[in-house]
Amino acid sequence: MSDFLEEAAETSELLLKESLSKRQAVPEKTGHCLFCEEETAGSFCSAECREDWELIDKINRMKGKPNA
Repeated sequence: MSDFLEEAAETSELLLKESLSKRQAVPEKTGHCLFCEEETAGSFCSAECREDWELIDKINRMKGKPNA
């Protein structure tokens, strides 16, 4: 019988693998904010736009639609 530390380690490893498999890909940098289309060097012009885009992306993935 394995002890509780081994079981905890196995559970942690399984949870980590599951979490990593669900991680979304980093959006492509286009020169424009992916949410509001303002010019930017990154993918988003602000944290608010990134958060809004991530929320809409999550909802779309739950519905089975890709994010536009």
